[in-house]
Amino acid sequence: MRVLIADEFEESGRAQLEALGCEVRFSPKLKDESLVTAVDEFRPDVLVVRGTKVPEAALAAGALKLVVRAGAGYNTIDVAAASRRGIYVSNCPGKNSVAVAELAFGLILALDRQIADNVIELREGRWNKSVFSKARGLLGRTLGLIGVGQIGREMIPRAKAFGLPVVAWSRSLTPENAKQLGVECQASPAEVAEAADIVSVHVALNAQTKGMLGAQFFAAMRAGAAFINTSRAEVVDQEALARAVTEKGIRAGLDVFAKEPAGGAGEFADEIVKLPGVYGTHHIGASTEQAQEAIAAETVRIIRTFRETGKVPNVVNLARTTPATCALVVRHLDKPGVLASVLDSVRAAGINVQEMENIIFEGAEAAVARIHLESCPADEMLAQIRASSPHILEVGIIEL
Repeated sequence: MRVLIADEFEESGRAQLEALGCEVRFSPKLKDESLVTAVDEFRPDVLVVRGTKVPEAALAAGALKLVVRAGAGYNTIDVAAASRRGIYVSNCPGKNSVAVAELAFGLILALDRQIADNVIELREGRWNKSVFSKARGLLGRTLGLIGVGQIGREMIPRAKAFGLPVVAWSRSLTPENAKQLGVECQASPAEVAEAADIVSVHVALNAQTKGMLGAQFFAAMRAGAAFINTSRAEVVDQEALARAVTEKGIRAGLDVFAKEPAGGAGEFADEIVKLPGVYGTHHIGASTEQAQEAIAAETVRIIRTFRETGKVPNVVNLARTTPATCALVVRHLDKPGVLASVLDSVRAAGINVQEMENIIFEGAEAAVARIHLESCPADEMLAQIRASSPHILEVGIIEL
């Protein structure tokens, strides 16, 4: 199996892949046309990326079977194009949760104590204690969480350690779950904004979350509150955030930006970081040695499982529902040609198969096939299937 790694990736992970017998090409500077060319020439089975964008041209260039995002978010991969081509897309959720939560709290503390500005003044030879000794402090302030997935949940014990009560919103959060987590459940992001002194965002980027936090949300935030985003820039209306910083004195700690360079280095021209009260980091939320080692180990596990079983852990682009309307259930003796005769009948009827499985009973003498079909077959077809092989014991239909 050939594996192309198009981003920085832990040496331990590369060594483990080679130990599995994979042919590994490590090219961490690939992007755009160079990525397409590398996929075309090397023809990998698996492509591993972190922040590198994977467009349809790269997916179409070679013979890819699997793309692994060595991290959680996969918005830089053209998942729809991968799905059209039957290419699995997988990720490593939760492996960087602690690292991102740590950075989020670093930004909270940095904003409250103006740490970056302290450093700049000292380096320029100025002592300005009178200005920088006016922090509000965190004890007793309320932290609001937008999203309580694995990263959001890592924020909760850290908040409690700093004496911060927590309010939270998530599409999946119920009052019962909130009670178990020790947080107060809010009905909407705007209600979190109203209740919190600090808001920290921890949602994945998708069609439901893109642009989710806009003018209404920032209007609900308290004047002078802190806003932390270590998820994705696209979940925030950037113009609304900029207005909130300038008009309401919102202080923002950002690890993600709308205009990030494609690679690990480059020119940066996002004007939002020039606003007073905005602190930024270089999209480094997951970039700790601990997190990268955990992500490398998970990437290796995904590729190993795929290589050995054909199954893909953490796959993100399999259909949750299909057009299937019924399941054809065939109980049969486990003999050659039985399923072929069944599928011949299905094909002759012009019915499309959506999913199928064949479950073997202990002793490997009998089995049950479940074949999900787009439309239910006529009785004549069922009779034809029963008569097609002496090894077929029973045929039935279950409506889905």
